[in-house]
Amino acid sequence: MHTSSSRAGLASLSLSMLLAALGTSIANVGLPSLAQGFNASFHAVQWVVLTYLLAITAVIVTAGRLGDRLGRRRLLLVGLLVFTLACGLCGIAPSLGWLIGARVLQGVGAASMMAMALGMVGDTVSKERTGRAMGLLGTLSAVGTAMGPSLGGLLLSAWGWRALFLVGAPLGLLAAVLAARYLPADQPRTTSDAGGSLWSPLRQASLRAGLTMSALVAAVMMATFVVGPFYLSRSLGLAPEWMGLAMAVGPCVAAFTGIPAGRLTDRLGSHHMTLAGLSAMLCGALLLALASGLIAYLGALVILTAGYSQFQAANNTAVMQDVGGAHRGTVAGLLNLSRNLGLIFGASILGAVFAWATPDVTHASAQSVANGLHQTFTAALALILLATAIAWGHSNRVNVEQNAR
Repeated sequence: MHTSSSRAGLASLSLSMLLAALGTSIANVGLPSLAQGFNASFHAVQWVVLTYLLAITAVIVTAGRLGDRLGRRRLLLVGLLVFTLACGLCGIAPSLGWLIGARVLQGVGAASMMAMALGMVGDTVSKERTGRAMGLLGTLSAVGTAMGPSLGGLLLSAWGWRALFLVGAPLGLLAAVLAARYLPADQPRTTSDAGGSLWSPLRQASLRAGLTMSALVAAVMMATFVVGPFYLSRSLGLAPEWMGLAMAVGPCVAAFTGIPAGRLTDRLGSHHMTLAGLSAMLCGALLLALASGLIAYLGALVILTAGYSQFQAANNTAVMQDVGGAHRGTVAGLLNLSRNLGLIFGASILGAVFAWATPDVTHASAQSVANGLHQTFTAALALILLATAIAWGHSNRVNVEQNAR
């Protein structure tokens, strides 16, 4: 594949990942306007956000499997067109029920886009550049999530809530045009190529290890979004605008470190850099378990997030390189599912640790909230240690197998 075509094809995968991530965060800023526009309660309009996430979680593995059976390029195009159509349907929604239904459709399209974006990296770039491509996709995912509230705020103030959804339509069409023009054509599949049960790739120990580690570290990162706002506002007393800036540090670090993390993975190897990323996360979580003050908190958050970027680039590369080409879509779906389940686990379990340590957060003292932060990231340390033990065990097993050859 020519370099220019490879770059244009990678641009379509990157735009697909960016749009799927943007769809997760851009709607949040419009919830008050939706509640007012449809004369609905907060709990009712909250489903505009929840149904998108639930649709992605429910469909993403099946989307990956369909890509393996029917063709990954074909399914990416279908996902982009469904996403684009759903953006238009959201933008013209006459009722809240219509909007929620269109968001489900948008989530289905996004699931195909996310699974195929990861699944097609091996078809689009050379093996030597896989880590950089994975780092780029991780960067675009972080950028999409981070820019959602700010871009959404601008669109909302200029054109109202409908613009939050309509903005995705032309971008989705652009990604579809790039994919149709520059991504490699699907190869004919035989029954044996796409055979086996949905979960047959899980027979590989390396895949099970990668998925488990992905879920564990995602849970830790979710704790920064669940617990961080309480610490910044209740313990440090930051005003909402300053709290928002502090919360943006993590996504900004992820955006700037994703591509360098991918380059390091290509240069030094995925197994070594997985351990390096987890080691940085251990340092960051330990510092958060001891943090006192804004500078200490932000410094620890930078280290934790940079470590997560390195882990994600290396682990995604290792997982996708170890699987056969016929199952890349399925495994990409499983990788995204493991991350989503980890986010849910982190919000519920580590959130419960914070609630246990700080029972009455509304009236709690600054020291009590700080103690809740410390207890939460002490528990998070245990999750990272477990992920590190899994990575170390897998790395040793790979070394033994290589020496045996």
